[in-house]
Parts: sequence; structure tokens; C-alpha cells
Amino acid sequence: MSEFATVLRAWRDRVTPEQVGMPAGAGRRTSGLRREELAALAGVSVDYIVRLEQGRAVNPSSQTLAALARALRLSDEERDHLFRAAGAAAPSARVASTHVSPGVQRMVDRLGNFPVSVHTAAWDIILWNRLWAALFGDPTKLARDERNVAWRYFMHGPGNVEFDDHHHAAFADDLTADLRRAGVLYPEDPRIAGLIRRLRRESTAFEQAWRATSIASHASSRKTVHSAVGSIELDCDVLTIPGSDLRIVAYTAPQGSEAASMLDLLRVTGMQQISL
Repeated sequence: MSEFATVLRAWRDRVTPEQVGMPAGAGRRTSGLRREELAALAGVSVDYIVRLEQGRAVNPSSQTLAALARALRLSDEERDHLFRAAGAAAPSARVASTHVSPGVQRMVDRLGNFPVSVHTAAWDIILWNRLWAALFGDPTKLARDERNVAWRYFMHGPGNVEFDDHHHAAFADDLTADLRRAGVLYPEDPRIAGLIRRLRRESTAFEQAWRATSIASHASSRKTVHSAVGSIELDCDVLTIPGSDLRIVAYTAPQGSEAASMLDLLRVTGMQQISL
């Protein structure tokens, strides 16, 4: 058995369903994840997981390897070993990280009472909890570009989020500044370069913001989100993880407030169609 198949199987066995928010169920022969559970978390087929573990599938893409590393909650060192065992180069520091460390994953797990998502330096969403999906929609049903906050905002508008005029302009400036910074920090990342190029070509608003060359940072803000249970006014905070530039976005409401009660209602009713 190859080293890749060996570590993939071993690391699957050590992750419990409870750790990834899945029911353990009855009649399990192992305490770790089943192949179908790992496949669902990584967004690949069960047959592909079987072939990887049996050494019959070779040269998995970097996107697949990154998804497996996130699903298995690998450390940075383990992720790099997984890449190398698969015959791929470990992620470069000159390319934006898509890896969610176990610590960041635990933070997201602990904030299950609020909508929380994790994004790359270029604002691609890579992790979210079920309440976030109930509030904003299931990202797995979107094409890759549509999972990018900047692309959706400049190409389609704010969606179900309502800004006042000031925050509308500030958010556009913040996103543009983030992409400008990401392009400098990660010069070898084709995803970032391509995203900037296409937005400059296809969005007049982005091109205007880009030419303004503003440097900004996200501040706490209050947004109204139109949801399945009504309009909810929430505080939005963006936390950046040092060393990776991953961004944790958390929407919260004061305890005992009407917004908190609406989130409770959404947790009960709005998540019934979300299967993460």
C-alpha cells in the first residue's frame, strides 16, 4: 500500500463523526469516519475515496487534496505530507492558503449558535456552519466563482444583505483593498490574478474602486439579512488569522434580542433542508 493510501486511511480512522458534526449512528464498526462521510465532507464520490485508499487513483488535484486535508482536520505539517505523498508539491507560501487548521475548525464548531464562515485571502468561502447555510444558502450548490464574496458582490449585488449607503461603499472599498493586498502577498496564485483580471474587465464598479487604489480594512458593522424567517439585524465581525490570512466572518446578535430569537427560529426551521 502506498504512503498516501496509508495516511489517508489512518487519518480517516482517527476523526469521529461527532468532531465533524455528523451523527454517529448505530452499528458502526469503527469510531472513525466512514468513506461516504469523508466523501461528503470533501465533495468527492465514495468510489473515488475507495480508489484513493486502494491506490487505484493517482495524481489527485490540489483542490481535492486541500478538501481532504480540511475534512480530516489535518495540521499544516500533516497537510504538507498528504500533498507530497500524493506526488504533489506542498502548498507554497506565495499562494493563498485554503487550509483550515484544527484550531480554526474548533472555533467554528464552538460558534454553532451563530452563522459563521471561513474565507481565503481572496474571499473564496471554504468552510461554513449549518446556520450560515440556512441564512445565506448552501454554497455547495454554487459554481466556484459564485462562492467568492467579491465576485458575487460586484457581479450580482449584495444579495439578501441590506446595507446603508455608507456601508455599501465601504464594503466595496474593503473587498477591493483585500484583493489588491492578496495579489501582492500571493503573486504566484493564479486564482487571485484571474479573479482580479476578470472583475476589472467585467465590473465597472470594481474597476473604479481598483483605480482609486484605496487601502482599507474591515470594521465591525451591522447588517440586515433577509432570511426565510424574516429580516434579521445582525452584527458582523471579520477576524483574520495571522500567518494564513484566512478570514472568519461571524454574525451575532445580543442575547435576549429579537434578532437572537429569530436566529433560534431559523436554527429550527431554516436548517431542515441543509445537509452538511
